[in-house]
Amino acid sequence: MNTVDRTPGTVATSGPAIAPPPGVRAVVFDVVGTLVEPQPAVAVAYQRTALRHGVERGVAEIDGLFRAAWRRQEAIDAAAPRPYATDRARERERWRGIVHDVFAHAPAAPAIFTDLWEHFGRPDAWRPTRHGQALVRQALDAGLAVALASNFDERLLAIARRVEPLTLVPHVFASSELGWRKPAAEFFRAVERHLGCVPEELLLVGDDPELDLAAGRRAGWHVCGV
Repeated sequence: MNTVDRTPGTVATSGPAIAPPPGVRAVVFDVVGTLVEPQPAVAVAYQRTALRHGVERGVAEIDGLFRAAWRRQEAIDAAAPRPYATDRARERERWRGIVHDVFAHAPAAPAIFTDLWEHFGRPDAWRPTRHGQALVRQALDAGLAVALASNFDERLLAIARRVEPLTLVPHVFASSELGWRKPAAEFFRAVERHLGCVPEELLLVGDDPELDLAAGRRAGWHVCGV
C-alpha cells in the first residue's frame, strides 16, 4: 500500500501496512480493488459471456466501452435529485445499463446481463488482492474494529461470507443496503451510525482517488490509499 499524499487525515506508508493515527477505533475497507479483485478480469468475463451468446468483441474494445459506460452511470447518479441515492433496484438498473452500453447492438444483451449478474455474484468470481489479507490482519492484530463499506450491491453480503479476506470482517456495508453510494456524505454518515463512531475515529482504506480518498476526507475520516 502506497500513498504520497501527506495532507491532514491521510496516512502515508511505504508498503502494505496500516498505521492508524491516534484516536482511530475502526478501519473501514473498500472491497473491489482493495481487498479482492475479479477473476478473470472484468473485460475478459464480459467477452467470455458474450461469446456464449454468439457475440464477439475484443477485450480491449470491451474494456474501453465498459469504462465509458461506468462513467455514464456515475454521471446519472450525480445528476439525480438525491445525488448518489441508491437501492437494490437502482444497482441492478446500473449494471443492466452498463452491459447494454457495452453490447448496445446485440439482441442478446439482456441474456448477457443476466449471466454477468449471476457471475459476479459468485464467490469464485473473486480472489484476494496481493495485499488484502495482510491489511485486514494488521487491523485486527492492532485491536481495531474492522468493516467493509463498498459501492457493491447486495451480492456482496453472500460473497463476504465465502471469499478471504472478507470472511475475517464482521461488519459488511453495501451501498444498496445503506441507501447511498460513495462519494455521498450520507454513505459515510450511515457507516458511522452503524459502527457507533464519529468521523475522526474512522480510517478508510481504499484504492479509488475520488470515491475513497477524496470522499473520505470530505467526510472527515482519515484515509489510506492502496
